[in-house]
Amino acid sequence: MTTLEVADLVKDYPVRAGLRHSTLRAVDHVSFTLRPGRTVALVGASGSGKSTVAKLIARLERPTGGQITATGPDGVRVPERAYRDHVQMVFQDPFASLNPFHTIEHHLARPLKLHGRARGRAQTRQAAYALLDRVNLRPAAAYAPRRPHELSGGQRQRVAIARALAPGAQVVIADEPVSMLDVSIRLGVLNLLARLQREDRLAVLYITHDLATARHFSDEILVMHRGRIVERGPADEVILSPRHTYTRLLAGAAPDPEARGRSLSGDPGRVAPEDLHRAYDHHTGEWQHFG
Repeated sequence: MTTLEVADLVKDYPVRAGLRHSTLRAVDHVSFTLRPGRTVALVGASGSGKSTVAKLIARLERPTGGQITATGPDGVRVPERAYRDHVQMVFQDPFASLNPFHTIEHHLARPLKLHGRARGRAQTRQAAYALLDRVNLRPAAAYAPRRPHELSGGQRQRVAIARALAPGAQVVIADEPVSMLDVSIRLGVLNLLARLQREDRLAVLYITHDLATARHFSDEILVMHRGRIVERGPADEVILSPRHTYTRLLAGAAPDPEARGRSLSGDPGRVAPEDLHRAYDHHTGEWQHFG
C-alpha cells in the first residue's frame, strides 16, 4: 500500500498587469500525509487553492517548492516513472474528463494497456468489464460500447472512477467529484468511493466545499484558506468544535434546518452568512476579514 507525503508544498503563479509583474501564491507551505485506508478531506471556499494542490499531486502542475513523496509498504520511495501507477485523479466534471468520440470500453482499455495491467484483446476486455462491475455499471457489456453522452452524469463519474482504478491506483485524488451531479445521486457516488477505499485500502484526498460530506466521508479534515491550511484534525472535532475563525465561518454558512426562523449569529457556535467576510475573533480581540 502506498503512503503519500506532502511536505511544505508551495506554488506561485506569475501575474502581469500592464507593465507590472507580480507573483500570486496559490499554495503556501502546505503539508499533510495520505495513508492507506484513510480519507483526508481538503475543505475551503472557491479560490482557496484546493484544486491547485490536487493538480500538483497529480503531476499536472510543477510545484515551486516543497516535496511530494510516495512510498511503498516497505518505506521505499516509489520511482518517478511508476508514480502515475500509484496516484490517479477523479476530476470534477465527468463529461469534460471523458473523450466524447471514444467508447466507455476504450476509456478503460487504454490505461489498462499503457500501465501493463492487461495484454491482448480478450484479457483487456475482461479487465475493463470487471472495472465496470466494480463501480456498479451492470451489465458491463451493455455499458462498454456506449459513449459518454449516452450516460447520465452519475454514470459518467462512475466511469471516471473506474478509469482511475485501471492503472492500479492506491492513492486517489477526488476533486469535488459530486459537485456537478444531481443531489439525488451524489450519495451513491460517495458511497461507492467509500466502499472502494475499504476494499482496496486506498488513500483518498477528498476535495470539497461541502462540510457535511467532509464530516461523514473522511477521517481527517484540513481547512484551507488563501493557500494555507488554517485548521486540521479529526472530522468530528473540526466540524463540531472549530477553533479557527474561518472554520467557524464555513460552518456558519452551511444550511441548518434547525436554525430556521432564528438568527444564526445568535448561536455562539455559528456565524451568520452576512458576516462571511467580516467576523470578530474573540481569541485575538480583533476583527478578521476574509475575502
